[in-house]
Amino acid sequence: MSAGWLLLFFLPFLLSLLGKAPMPWLLCFVTSLLSMLMSVQPGAAVLPWGLGMVIAVISASERIRAVFGR
Repeated sequence: MSAGWLLLFFLPFLLSLLGKAPMPWLLCFVTSLLSMLMSVQPGAAVLPWGLGMVIAVISASERIRAVFGR
C-alpha cells in the first residue's frame, strides 16, 4: 500500500484534527482504520470512509463556526 492510499484512507482523521473535541478524533481514527482494513475487497471501504468524512467535516465546521462566530 502506497503513501498516497494511506493519506487518502486517513484523510478523515487528519481533517478531524481541526476540531476541538476528542470524540470525533477517535471516531474518525476508527473509521479510517476500518476503511484501510476493508480495502482488500473492492468498494468495501467506501462506507466507513464516507462516514468518517461526514464526522470530520461536521467537527471542523463547528470549530470554524465557533472561532469566527457565525
